Amino acid sequence: MVSAYSALLSSFEEVRQVLCDHGITLDVKVIRKLAYRYAERGRAAQQAGQIPLNDEDSLQGRRVFISTDGGRTRLREKKRGPKTQKGRTRYHGKWREPKLLIIYVVDAEGKQEKSFSPFIDGCFNGPDGLFRLLKAYLESLCVDQADQVLFVADGAHWIWNRVPGLVRKLGLNPDNVHELLDFYHAVEHLGKVAGLRKKWSAKERKSWVTKHRGLLLKGEAATVVQAVQAICRGRNSKAIKTEREYFVRNEHRLSFPAIKALNLPIGSGAIESSIRRVVNLRLKGPCTFWYKENAAKMIMLRSYYKAGRWNQLKLMANSHISQLAA
Repeated sequence: MVSAYSALLSSFEEVRQVLCDHGITLDVKVIRKLAYRYAERGRAAQQAGQIPLNDEDSLQGRRVFISTDGGRTRLREKKRGPKTQKGRTRYHGKWREPKLLIIYVVDAEGKQEKSFSPFIDGCFNGPDGLFRLLKAYLESLCVDQADQVLFVADGAHWIWNRVPGLVRKLGLNPDNVHELLDFYHAVEHLGKVAGLRKKWSAKERKSWVTKHRGLLLKGEAATVVQAVQAICRGRNSKAIKTEREYFVRNEHRLSFPAIKALNLPIGSGAIESSIRRVVNLRLKGPCTFWYKENAAKMIMLRSYYKAGRWNQLKLMANSHISQLAA
């Protein structure tokens, strides 16, 4: 109960207050320690492959959506030098990027299946750490038996450079795997390209973006890439190179009509929402600093709670207790 409240509420102090209302008096330090130990046991079971699954979690013959992205939170990192006058250790409060994943199933109409609660999780171990975590979940779910597998993300190099290797390690049929750039990120970058034309009026920029947005939906990605290159030709600023390379590099991931024809999503709103609910509303805030290991534990607690898989985390934590007792 303490861990569930810690995942649900916005601070450990709120947890203490709610527990007091239920007649349970616990110090904030005790609450924090209980929640972190609960997360440790759950993570140990997950790393051992002991994820309790039911019949609804089978991916056999289903259409799977996978996405990853990064958020932002401030970590408390020790600073060299003498302590403060009060004897406290000095620290840096630098922004770091926790990375999250989401796995869910869509039905024949392209809508998220309610019978399959999504898997959400994350870590601070960098891109390789996140993809190891993603691989562990997909192997447990037997993703190789899925009918279609769709990877959707923004244009980040750290994501797309690792997807082909993940597909090979999982033994997936390449014909059933699709890579897609998030449509709304692509449109956002069209706006940035139009903004490079300083002599255009706001109306001309909007017209250009609308036109090429429509071309993307019609499957004319090559035409859009050529138009972007035409705007960027002969200009060598860093912003121009970035936008040109964005579309050239991801041209084969702009097959929006083909994906829509399969009734699969063309946007990564699910992972964007997860970043907000899991990270931003709990770990990100003014004057909020986390130790890295504690932030990672809170991400696991909150991910399972927001995904509707708290009972699974409970079984994982309890199974690890039983193994330690044995």
